[in-house]
Amino acid sequence: MTLKKRIIPCLDIKDGQTVKGVNFVDIRSAGDPIGLAKRYVKEGADELVFLDITATVDGRKTFAALVEEIAHEINIPFTVGGGISSVEDAGVLVKAGADKVSINSAAVKRPELVKEIADEFGSQFVVVAIDAGLVDGEWKVFVKGGREATELDVYDWAKQVEALGAGEILLTSMANDGTKNGFALELTGKLAADLNIPVIASGGAGNKEHFAEVFEQTKATGALAASVFHFGEIPIPKLKTFLRQKNLDIRL
Repeated sequence: MTLKKRIIPCLDIKDGQTVKGVNFVDIRSAGDPIGLAKRYVKEGADELVFLDITATVDGRKTFAALVEEIAHEINIPFTVGGGISSVEDAGVLVKAGADKVSINSAAVKRPELVKEIADEFGSQFVVVAIDAGLVDGEWKVFVKGGREATELDVYDWAKQVEALGAGEILLTSMANDGTKNGFALELTGKLAADLNIPVIASGGAGNKEHFAEVFEQTKATGALAASVFHFGEIPIPKLKTFLRQKNLDIRL
């Protein structure tokens, strides 16, 4: 069975507001997260991702009160990430209404966290976010909001977290992030082919064709973007119509 392709807006949250940057820096405001989330539900987004982009760096926990408010306001699945470093942190977000949690830096620091959360809440609840950057021509895992390179090979790390119980990978190419030049097709294609769990492609969407390319040329089951949705450059209903015209199996 092939999974239907998903269109997923991402809301990067800083101090309670949605923000957007380029290559993980040059942050600017993009509006109220609740208002944006409700708009995306009306427009037909399949899922949403909320990332507290400074939670890990600042040593704060994800803003659970905002998650609770979001859960009351929308009726599509949403993932929450940022500063989650224990089963207890994940539990707070489950209680607040999150459908999935995304972990990144904390999983790199202590890989068994993936298994612990999966054992407690189920694999479908655990998304491992991988921020990938090129170091001497090789894709390496970055942590702390893309600020710090590790020695981990992206492909090896993805296989490791899959074995530990991750239910999904959110793959962001830092070199593509915010550039609007298209997704990292080679990276995404190899990773999605290597794994047996869904991969969400992130970083670089600039037009409708980029979404078609990532779905046609890779096995990614989701495509995530931020600014092109936030600022109305690509209306989701028009994007879905375009993709269906390409005979891609897009959710209604």
